Amino acid sequence: MIVITAPTGNIGHKVLDTVLAGDQPVRVIVRDPARLSTDVRDRVEVIQGSHGDPQVVIRAFDGADAVFWLLPPDRQAAGADEAYVGFTRPAAEAMRSQGVKRVVDVSALGRGTPYAGRAGHVTASLAMDDLIAGTGVAFRALAASTFMDNVFRQVRVIKEQGVFFDAVSPDIKRPTVATRDIAAVAARLLLDTTWTGQEEVPVLGPEDLSYNDMAAVISEVLGTPVKYQRIPGQAIKDRLTGSGTSDAMVQSMLDMMAAKDNGLDDGVARTPQHAIDTPTTFRQWCEDTLKPAVQAA
Repeated sequence: MIVITAPTGNIGHKVLDTVLAGDQPVRVIVRDPARLSTDVRDRVEVIQGSHGDPQVVIRAFDGADAVFWLLPPDRQAAGADEAYVGFTRPAAEAMRSQGVKRVVDVSALGRGTPYAGRAGHVTASLAMDDLIAGTGVAFRALAASTFMDNVFRQVRVIKEQGVFFDAVSPDIKRPTVATRDIAAVAARLLLDTTWTGQEEVPVLGPEDLSYNDMAAVISEVLGTPVKYQRIPGQAIKDRLTGSGTSDAMVQSMLDMMAAKDNGLDDGVARTPQHAIDTPTTFRQWCEDTLKPAVQAA
């Protein structure tokens, strides 16, 4: 039995689709089963509720061989530790009590770097990994670089203003990964019953790009000039708090951005295997994901 959390999200639904192509029974935890397609509902066992609820995860993990663990976003949390470690604690206890054999989660790069302890969301994500590892399960933490898909949030401003924004340096090259590649690695591990032990699995994507590099690629793919504009952290804070994000979660995001500018994602040496495991280039992602969205906006 494979249990998948967040099965309707950007990564979770891709994991679910791939796992359903295998021959193992699948159980999902979902707040609103109506968000699952009829075809999927007919092929999985549904546990309705939040995977932060102790009773829900106890039921869901009963007899589970493998669990895909993915946090839901919580913009109003009192802090990143609550959003990551606090939310995961009931599940960790259920993993132990229900005898779960293997767990795969989505985490972040940064472990072992000088900035890992003051990197906001990333620091909390690594603490979540430690909590899961402490249960004794076989564990793979998918240490992800920045998602290409984050650019998708700015489709309308790209179309209307020819610009996209963030608070990080325009010139520093960083690894970037497509969420579909993360999902593919997760599904492969969930379907593989042979692995043991506990490891981080870096998911870097095939190339390192700066935001200026990304703007050049977007411009070429869309056939119109698009620029990256760095904005002050205060501007991001004002926008996010204005839309309901707690001060603590905004500060956690800003701390993560600052750590990335200082080398948070540089702790893993790139190898050819990373491009094999996560092959989607930013240009390919722009061609088949961003461009159609911009045209439809």
